Amino acid sequence: MNKTLAAVTERIRQRSADSRGAYLDGVDHMAGRKRGVERMGCANVAHAVAAMPANDKLRIVAEKAPNIAIVTAYNDMLSAHQPYEGYPALIREAAHALGATAQVAGGTPAMCDGVTQGQPGMEMSLFSRDTIAMSTAIALSHDVFDAALLLGICDKIVPGLLIGALHFGHLPCVFVPAGPMSSGLSNSAKGKVREQYAQGLVGRDELQKAESAAYHGAGTCTFYGTANSNQMLLEAMGLHVPGAAFVHPHDDLRAALTRQAVSTVLSIAPKANYTPIGRMVDERCIVNAMVALLATGGSTNHLIHWVAVARSAGITIDWTDFSELSAVVPLLSRVYPNGTADVNDFQNAGGPGFVIRELLDAGLMHEDVLSVAGSSLRPFARVPTLAADGSSVDWQDLTPASGDDSVVRTAAAPFSPTGGLKLLQGNLGRAVIKVSAVPDDRHVVEAPCRIFDSQEGMQEAFKAGELERDVVVVVRFQGPHANGMPELHKLTPPLAVLQNKGFKVALVTDGRMSGASGKVPAAIHVSPEALAGGPLGKLRDGDVVRMDATTGELLALVPQAEWEARENAKITPEHAFDNAHGLGRDLFAGMRRNARTAEEGAVTWL
Repeated sequence: MNKTLAAVTERIRQRSADSRGAYLDGVDHMAGRKRGVERMGCANVAHAVAAMPANDKLRIVAEKAPNIAIVTAYNDMLSAHQPYEGYPALIREAAHALGATAQVAGGTPAMCDGVTQGQPGMEMSLFSRDTIAMSTAIALSHDVFDAALLLGICDKIVPGLLIGALHFGHLPCVFVPAGPMSSGLSNSAKGKVREQYAQGLVGRDELQKAESAAYHGAGTCTFYGTANSNQMLLEAMGLHVPGAAFVHPHDDLRAALTRQAVSTVLSIAPKANYTPIGRMVDERCIVNAMVALLATGGSTNHLIHWVAVARSAGITIDWTDFSELSAVVPLLSRVYPNGTADVNDFQNAGGPGFVIRELLDAGLMHEDVLSVAGSSLRPFARVPTLAADGSSVDWQDLTPASGDDSVVRTAAAPFSPTGGLKLLQGNLGRAVIKVSAVPDDRHVVEAPCRIFDSQEGMQEAFKAGELERDVVVVVRFQGPHANGMPELHKLTPPLAVLQNKGFKVALVTDGRMSGASGKVPAAIHVSPEALAGGPLGKLRDGDVVRMDATTGELLALVPQAEWEARENAKITPEHAFDNAHGLGRDLFAGMRRNARTAEEGAVTWL
């Protein structure tokens, strides 16, 4: 095993010993109780099964058959979640065939960041994760279940479901994905039209045509953003049926994988093979997820989300852990925005199974972990196929070579010897940068800054031609306390236009850029945030800022005495009011007040 991997894992284990021990005590206490229908009062049980068919009532009450909770994030507005509409019926049918029952225990909200980009709804996006976690807990609070299947894919939905499930850590759980949409207009072509629109070279009709050609059917968006990073990380954690992540929603194999999820969760529910999710998700499992993120150049959002996930299992990780792992984990895939391929190309080239196999063989993942497939991660280094009967799943080994080495490579010949993320720190605080998508000649940017308190202000300055120079654009008051830490995708096209003109350009923000962080160098998640007294509040227009991804520095090049004497800028009352009111944002005031820092996962429940 790689020495750094072992050392980081051991440090996390020691750091988390007390909280993890307390968490596992709680898991064991809950697991030691009688089953729900045997423990609860007759009226409670009658309510729980009242609407079920008579045969199912008999199975649960008299035959003591296992009862599976289905927690679903189905809605038919999200392309990724629309396929879930028919899953409960399929799951119930598969459960019946195995002598079990299944109930939809509850639904969770599932918002689409693609719809809310640049809109007020985006300011509820991050907090939707904890809302989903709470709704998952409410669904499972009926406490009559022996296991759970969790149906969700997209950005905040998977972390929210996982956080909620870990608060019911005594339950065996399997996550059930639905797969990506078929490839449409390439991500590169779509990005080019966005840049042309930002310059006024094409109109809204042309932009709408391009966007609709890219996002055109059922399934997850095909770029390697937060949603698809979620699926890669769940594979690396052993929480999917092996290889389930990137099979198309309408492929016959997808239905077989869903039926297999029922069989799998039932196989880890009996006492003889009892494997609760709280035991599976230990420090080794969390490190495996971190490694998978780094090896694939995944979403920067997970430097927030997986900190929160780990905390839910009594484990504490931080950005230093990510940074040290990134120094030894090779970059094994290039999927847009880190390359031109999409996730369908990634799957065809070997997909998660290829990456996991290479990392295991290189000693860069923990193999001896509990998973839904047993006491090893090795089953996740294979690829699923439809069995001869046309309804079940077989697995086969992958070829030693990549199916396309422009998309996926071996650990012996990676795209880069180090991972896709880096920690930045200095007198402006701590931040992260996604370097996997940024060419080497842009890893260092030093230029006067221009400060904005909103992305709309930056866009207006761009349109007015005020940014036609080397510039570090600073967008502050975008953290969890200020406005829920929205993603700032709308900044990417104008910044890319400036960069394409030959200017040295960078972004510094206490907001997020998500899994779509692109070729413009961006120091994001700056912590502490400006509203909480963070040093971004000390910056003034014209200060020279140095962002250095090679040395890991984020500095305001201001004399120290002057820097220390400066007062922090204050958010205007009008801006603060706009961040907190309208379109439901008022309801999230408590979350904004209680949110921890980005490096602490921006959690609202501690």
